[in-house]
Amino acid sequence: MSLYAQQTNAGKRIAKKLAVLKRSAIGQPFIDFVQADTSGHPIRLSGYKGKYVFLDFWASWCAPCRAENPNILSAYNLYKNKNFTVLGVSLDEDLNKWKKAIREDKMPWQQVSDLKGFKNSVAKTYGISAIPCNFLIDPKGIIIAKDLRDVALKNKLAEVLGK
Repeated sequence: MSLYAQQTNAGKRIAKKLAVLKRSAIGQPFIDFVQADTSGHPIRLSGYKGKYVFLDFWASWCAPCRAENPNILSAYNLYKNKNFTVLGVSLDEDLNKWKKAIREDKMPWQQVSDLKGFKNSVAKTYGISAIPCNFLIDPKGIIIAKDLRDVALKNKLAEVLGK
């Protein structure tokens, strides 16, 4: 990109987006955050350090997200006793619809949201522009995989946690 192009508004937006994507790339340390759970209690990602964490960005209104939830639940149940957990970050705007989806999809893991949709502060920090989107973080806090779905999630967990 030419120096002139870098100085335009579009160039600056692209540079900012690239910086966010670089910070949330595989091999990078996770970006810590605090966000409220469904009861309004603050949850900090760094509180899970020492575990494998599947950081899952989703929403109640997202059909592909809801279709993936049974796969995540299956993986959670298979590995929850092997130093693995899930932390859901919802891009919902309606607390009741968010809670209803959690109940319907039987998601026992912690869920957080600021109920600001795609303006969710964590989603912006991680450069989320579409969902479902996820990151697998190792016990040292390093992002080791992104966008794992269905069989790919189970294969990666089997690789790092054993069968």
